Order: sequence, then structure tokens, then C-alpha cells
Amino acid sequence: MSPVLSWNLRERSSLIYKILHVIDCSLACGFLWLLVRIYQVPWSPYYTWLEVLVFALSFLSFQYFQLYRSWRGWKFYLEFLVIVKAWGVVIGLLLFYFFIFKISEAYSRVVFIVWLFFTPLLIFFAHLIVRKFFRYYRSQGKNIRHAVIVGAGDLGMRMINQVEAIPWAGIEVVGFFDDKIETREKLETLHKPLLGKISEIESYLKTHDIDYVYIALPMRAEKKIFSILRNCRDLGAQIFLVPDLYIFGLHHAEIQSLGDMLVLSFNPYRSWKRAFDIVFSTVVLVLVSPVMLLVALLVKLDSRGPVFYRHRRITLSGREFECLKFRTMVVGADKKLEDMLASDPQLREQWNKTFKLKNDPRVTRIGRFLRRTSLDEFPQFINVLKGEMSVVGARPIISRELDEFYKKKGGESAGLYCSMKPGITGPWQVMMRTDMENYQDRVDLDDWYVLHLSLWTDIKIIGRTIICVITGKGAY
Repeated sequence: MSPVLSWNLRERSSLIYKILHVIDCSLACGFLWLLVRIYQVPWSPYYTWLEVLVFALSFLSFQYFQLYRSWRGWKFYLEFLVIVKAWGVVIGLLLFYFFIFKISEAYSRVVFIVWLFFTPLLIFFAHLIVRKFFRYYRSQGKNIRHAVIVGAGDLGMRMINQVEAIPWAGIEVVGFFDDKIETREKLETLHKPLLGKISEIESYLKTHDIDYVYIALPMRAEKKIFSILRNCRDLGAQIFLVPDLYIFGLHHAEIQSLGDMLVLSFNPYRSWKRAFDIVFSTVVLVLVSPVMLLVALLVKLDSRGPVFYRHRRITLSGREFECLKFRTMVVGADKKLEDMLASDPQLREQWNKTFKLKNDPRVTRIGRFLRRTSLDEFPQFINVLKGEMSVVGARPIISRELDEFYKKKGGESAGLYCSMKPGITGPWQVMMRTDMENYQDRVDLDDWYVLHLSLWTDIKIIGRTIICVITGKGAY
């Protein structure tokens, strides 16, 4: 597959959408300031506080309603309706705020009403400009997503016709996978090549840079559909099911649209979770920044080497990223580990069970303190802000763990794991942490978390994590 750096262009929340998020919130605040000046209303501290409140509420509400998802293939009015819904929540919360504190008299009603009705139009106009920019950019052959369609029957034909009808979406269909079409005469109507049989898609995704897989198979082919889900969700491409008629019994999915067609996404996007991650991580990094600077200094003084340790881990869709930690081991720890395991069978057995060693001689003096207090994991909040991790989630694992443990028993656990981002903390940390002997227990806990995901679950896990950090339970 292409280098991991190419993932930067595929992040659902690309840099330009993150900038647009801030611009939208700033537009809401700036338009309010402008109306106050136009109507010559005296500025007061009430308006200053209102500006701060509007920015914060807009930031959370716009993220919650997924204003910054990929809008490829969506009609304009659908995006406008989402903007109106998100803005309606902001206004509702502001009215509640006015009512609770009895301060509505401090604001101009004319300014508020004009601002209320015209702000969503202003935001929508900004989004139209961004859409026009993307259309022009894609017309130059840039920011193109590559897709394959599984199934070359009537449904597959409808799918490619729909994609070709909206070229501004920037989706290029590379070809088809199908078991029944074998002659070139039948391929002529497809205008795209037959890339192979359905069973060959897994090997194709491993060697080609594909962004989307559209399954256009009838529901009677459920075994083939589930085989694709089981084997391909960790290969970097996002998978969508194009529904034929009735859809039932499918797990962990949500309906989206591409033009006039519905697709079933197996890449769940929890807007509330991303908003929570951003707010929580920002607050934590601001509060603990002095502590992190002190820790960085102590790491540097304790032993030679870099302050941070970067380790490749698995995130959404099976992609890899560099997980950050404060360095707690001596330089060359990986080479030293190989020598230790080669000379001590008991250590190798312990490592193969838990991927950790008790009383690890490679750990530095300050490293033992950092691990016991979990301070070594604070840099991972940077990974959260970058969109590579969540505050709460499954354990960050390496590709070897995914292959050797999560793909057992049909591979369902691998598919579930790759549908979410890993977390700084999770059920594994508050329920068992490093005391568990059976690795399958870890896999089961990660499955449990993905299937029972909720805001309340995350809050409880964070609370129990704080207790574990204070007591040092299970850390080494």
C-alpha cells in the first residue's frame, strides 16, 4: 500500500474542514459584533460574554451535527438543513441561558432576531464557497478518491452510473469485482475493467491504494458480503453497502447517501465523541502543560535520548499512526528486548502472553515513576487532537496483535476494532489493566466497548481511570 503519509489526504476531518469549523464559529461571533455596530447598540460585558458562549456552543453543536463530514455526493439543501438544525440547538441553549439568568433585557431584540435568522445563511454561503473550491480542485485531477465496486450486475451498473453523474464528488471507480462475468463482451457495457473475482478483493486492497469499496451485491449473497466485511475492514479502505431492497441483521452500520442512492456505511462516525475528545484534550493539555514540561526535562536529564517515544499503532480502518509517549526506557530498548527474549524462555513466554514484562530492566529510573503514575501517556492527548486516537477507546495495539489475536474466530473482533479509534484509556485499564493473563480477555473487553459505546460509558471510564492512576493499580 502507499505510505502512511498519504492518509493525510484521506482524513474525514481534513485540515480545510477543521479551518472551516473555526471560521463558522468566528462568522457567528463576527456577524453579531457587526450587527451591534450597525444598529449602534452600546457594547457591554454582557455582549463580550455572549460572544464567548456563542463560539463554544457553536463549536460543539456544529461538530455534533457532523457539519464537517465529507459531503461528496450530497445535495446542497441537505447540508443547509443540517446547518439549520445545528444553529437551532445553539439558539435554544442561548434562550435557556437568558431565561435562567434573567438577562434578556441586556440584549437588543432587533439585533438578536436579525442575527438569529441570517447567521445560518452566512454559514451556508461559506460552505458553498468551500464546495466550489473543492469542485475546481477535483476538476484539475486532485483530491480524487479511488473506489472499486463489488458486483457487476444491475445494482453495480446503477452504482457506477450514479458516480459518473456527479463527477464533482471526485470519486473515480477503478473497476469491478464479480464472480459471474467472465467474457469481454459482457465487460464492454461496464466501461471499467473486471479486476478479479470477489474472493480476490482482499489481496487487491493489500497491494493497491483504494479509498472506498462499494458492495453492490444482492442480499442473498450475504456470505460473500460478510466475508468482505470480515477480511477487508482493516485494509485501509472504507466499506459501504449499496442496499438492494431490505436490509436487516447488519451490525454496527449507518445509512448515508451518494447522490440519489443510499449506501450503508460500516465506518461509524460519532460526532459527539470527536467533539468531546477535542474539548477534553484541550482542557487537559492546558492544565497539565507545566507538568509535561517538567516531565520532559526529567526524562532528558535521567538518560540520553529523545523525550518522546514513537511507536506505530493501529487506528481507524486498520491504518497505522505514531503513538506518542514520554520515553520510559533506555535508548535501543527494542534491540535489548530481542537479546533478553532469546536468552530467557520464561521472559519470552511472559512477553508472548501480555506484550509486557514485569520488572523490565530496560525501564529508566524516571520511567518507572512515569509508568506507575501513567504520566508517560499524557502526550497521547496530542494524538487525540490530531484525530488519531480518542480519549476513551480500545487499547492501542500493533499490527502483529491485530493479525494474531483479533483475526481469530472468523475475524469479527478485527472488524470491530478497526471501526473505532483506539483510546488513551478504556475498559482494559479500569477493569483489569496489566494484571490479565489471558490475551483473549483483552480482545473481549475491546469488543464489549465498541458494542456498548456511549457518552455515559466514556465518562464512567474516565472517572475510574483517575482512581486507577491515583492508586497505581495494575501499572508497571
